[in-house]
Amino acid sequence: MKKFIGAALFLFVAGSAMAQSTPPPSAAVPSRSDSSTVSTPVVPAGPSIVFEEQKFDFGDIRQGEVVQHTFRFTNNGSQPLVISNVRTTCGCTATDYPKKPVMPGETASITARFNSAGKRGQQNKVITIDSNALQGSTQVLIITKVTAAN
Repeated sequence: MKKFIGAALFLFVAGSAMAQSTPPPSAAVPSRSDSSTVSTPVVPAGPSIVFEEQKFDFGDIRQGEVVQHTFRFTNNGSQPLVISNVRTTCGCTATDYPKKPVMPGETASITARFNSAGKRGQQNKVITIDSNALQGSTQVLIITKVTAAN
């Protein structure tokens, strides 16, 4: 019985000592008004591709129209970004992309052209960008609804 009381007393004293040495939760988290804490953007350790937009909707277009959109992106990484290939889901979509490395912090673009000849209804065209980016292959999407030419 003496051992039980001794152990209980030990746990009580040890627990009290630890509770006193731990700062209250409000002290561990800096307040929003603390101006000494400045967040700096994290730069990936390698090439990284970040698009301004992942998809673009042309809305309704007439059959036979050719439309195009430019997807802008930035290499927000620490090494040059090299695009090795840009693939589309069908021959109705063509692309232009930078053949030279995109240096860290630089912005470049990929232009996608969609030819609606022979197409009708809702169209969702996936464009896959193969590069040396840390994310691996990246995709953007163009969307449109093709209506009769009249």
